[in-house]
Amino acid sequence: MSFDHIYECLTQIPQNGAIMGLDLGTKTIGVAVSDIDQTVATGIKTINRIKFQTDLKELKFIIAHREIKGVILGLPKNMSGTEGPRCQSIRAFAKNMAPAIAIPISFWDERLSTVAAERSLLEANASRKKRSEVIDYVAAAFILQGALDRLSVLKRGRNFD
Repeated sequence: MSFDHIYECLTQIPQNGAIMGLDLGTKTIGVAVSDIDQTVATGIKTINRIKFQTDLKELKFIIAHREIKGVILGLPKNMSGTEGPRCQSIRAFAKNMAPAIAIPISFWDERLSTVAAERSLLEANASRKKRSEVIDYVAAAFILQGALDRLSVLKRGRNFD
């Protein structure tokens, strides 16, 4: 099942358990995961896209192996906040993915996540080659960390007992 807003997804994701963040591009998928306390996002890999079923198989392996409890997809909105064709593509991916994984899927506004990832890699003096190898999963970590920070605020405002 997918939810348009993170707060709709909140009640469906257990308080403890890793969450996966995805930066879905046309050629690659950046993958990040959180710790089980859902506080810190870490980029783990970049998947070279082949076709949907192949990509899904690899994502399902990560979900099972890391016991993922929810998925956050970066939604590449325009700077004006409107949604273009890329957003439609991400939503279609989520719609097709949802029945196959049976865990909540939500979206996070990813505007400027790749810019932030690139900036942090430049500040770390990463070479151009290294930046190109890791940019997708670093961007996924930025996306997931934003969602985790928001979830943390929402959790403090709700009683889960």
